[in-house]
Amino acid sequence: MRKMPLLFMVVAVLALFAACGTASAQYVVANTPKSVGIAWWDRMQEGNLKFAVLHGLEVYQTGPAGVADIPVQLAAIEDAIAAGVDAITVIPTSPEATEAVLRRAMNEGIVVISHEAENLENVHFNLEAFINEAYGAQIMDNLAAEMGEEGGYAIMVGAFTMRSHMQWADGAVARQLERYPNMYQVTDRVEDAAQGGGTEGAYLVAREVIATFPDIKGFIGCDAVDPPGIARAVEEAGKAGEIAVTGTCLVSMAREFLESGTIKTISFWDPSDAGQAMLALALKILNGEDVYDGIDLGVPGYHETTLIGNTIYGSAWVNVTTENMADYDF
Repeated sequence: MRKMPLLFMVVAVLALFAACGTASAQYVVANTPKSVGIAWWDRMQEGNLKFAVLHGLEVYQTGPAGVADIPVQLAAIEDAIAAGVDAITVIPTSPEATEAVLRRAMNEGIVVISHEAENLENVHFNLEAFINEAYGAQIMDNLAAEMGEEGGYAIMVGAFTMRSHMQWADGAVARQLERYPNMYQVTDRVEDAAQGGGTEGAYLVAREVIATFPDIKGFIGCDAVDPPGIARAVEEAGKAGEIAVTGTCLVSMAREFLESGTIKTISFWDPSDAGQAMLALALKILNGEDVYDGIDLGVPGYHETTLIGNTIYGSAWVNVTTENMADYDF
């Protein structure tokens, strides 16, 4: 087994193999998400550790604390390479910025699996929970229903470098232009990173948008931190029920606003399942197994997959309201 690294700005959670009767791990895997310490990535690590115990792996999670930070994420990947891990799973804030460091990882014989990074070149495979534009389109359908299919809206992404967020936004706008002619964007898409990122950044950006476009009727938030930040700004402006808020989020992050009715619908896929599916891919490659179109990764949402180029697509999204939120309380 290769050595574990000393971690730089790390949240590291190790599987307790001894408790399960496992003397040592077969492989060591570093998961390097956009950030650590928020509910979304905590949930992914739950899935990582579940998979690790079942399959005799050692998995740790490392990256920037709280908000996305490209240089810190790159440093975390570099640390993993230096430690000689067997595989790296990565959810890049900027796919373009990670190409060089991931190329180095692959040159060192490390298996690299990415997520939310369609068309990233220096990986063995990229995993998507779904066709990104289709996911964005159905979020627009949710928003349109809440807006009565008319009025102005804005789309917020975590950062313009986040490829999946931009694809969701593209899909949402295309659906609006196709089906909802009485709706329109009040502004070009905005990024919570413009105000430091995180829920606070989303709140500050949404507050600015509402002040600038007081007739706005809806928001889509692409980052999991966006809908709660936007909803806070909407409530502060006294416009709950007048401005629809939807997008990607977890129940645990949006509960307060789902219960108040400021947010009526959220969409997401389970980060736990995505983490396990990435590890399943990595393990297959490490064990010399084939990866092919239609492969079953053994995880809900990834039993029936489609392989196009180096990207594997699942069908893992869900929509949640107050009626079914108890089923997804993680």
